[in-house]
Amino acid sequence: MMQNLSYVVTGGARGIGKAVVERLVRDGGYVVVLELDASALAWLAHHPAKHRLIPLAGSAAEERVAEQAADLAEGVGTLTGWVNNAALFRDASVHTSPPGVVLDLIATNLAPTIVGCTTAVRRFLAAKSEGAIVNVSSHQARQAVRGCLPYVTAKAAIEGLTRALAVEYGPHGIRVNAVAPGSVSTERYADFLARQTPEGAARIEREMRELHPLGRVARADEVAAAIAYLLSSDASFINGATVPIDGGRSVLARDPES
Repeated sequence: MMQNLSYVVTGGARGIGKAVVERLVRDGGYVVVLELDASALAWLAHHPAKHRLIPLAGSAAEERVAEQAADLAEGVGTLTGWVNNAALFRDASVHTSPPGVVLDLIATNLAPTIVGCTTAVRRFLAAKSEGAIVNVSSHQARQAVRGCLPYVTAKAAIEGLTRALAVEYGPHGIRVNAVAPGSVSTERYADFLARQTPEGAARIEREMRELHPLGRVARADEVAAAIAYLLSSDASFINGATVPIDGGRSVLARDPES
C-alpha cells in the first residue's frame, strides 16, 4: 500500500507559498497550509483536492503553532517535507530607527524559519526518517536593496542557517536547502504595480525586463517547481545549497560601456 507523503508550507495561502501548495498537491501530497491571515485560507475549501489540504491559521513563528502543523501533517501521512516561506516586508534604516526596532524586524523574518526548521528536524529525528526542508530566501540576501536592511539581513541569516543545518543533520538523512528568487509575479507584485501611475508601472516593468536576462520576472509556479524538486528524492544528494531562481538576475553585470 502506497504511503501518503505530507508536507507543511508556511505562508501557504498566497504568492509563492500558494504555488508550492498547488504543486505538492498536484504531485499527490497532503499539505498543511499554515497562514497568519485566516481569511486568506478560504480558497482551500473549494479546491478540487481539498481532502488533501489542511488549513491552519496562526503564526509560523510560534512553536505551539508549528507543533500543531507537524501533528496535522503526521496525522495524514509521513511528514517528509517542510517549506519555510512566511515573510514580512517592512523597511527600516539604522539612521531613522532605533537598534531595537531593527532587531525586532530582523527577528520577525528570521523567527518563522528557525521555528519551522527546529520543529521539522525534531520530528524527522523522532521518526527516524529522512526528510527535506526548503527555506525561501531572496536575491536580496546577496544583492542588497536600499531601505530593506532588516529583510536583507534576515535572508542572509536564513542562508547561513540552511548551511549549518545541512552540515549538522545531513548524517541523519535530513537535507536542508534554500531557494533565492528574484522578482516574482505574485499578488503582492501586482498590487505594487497597481499603485503606480501607468507611466510608472511601464517604467518598472521595463527595468524588470532589463534586470532579468530572461527578459521577465518569474512566475510563482516556476519557483514552486524548484522547491518541489528540492523536496523530492530526485534531489537526494543536494544539501546545503541555495538555488537562485532569478532568470540570471544575480549573475548579470550591467556595464555602462556595453
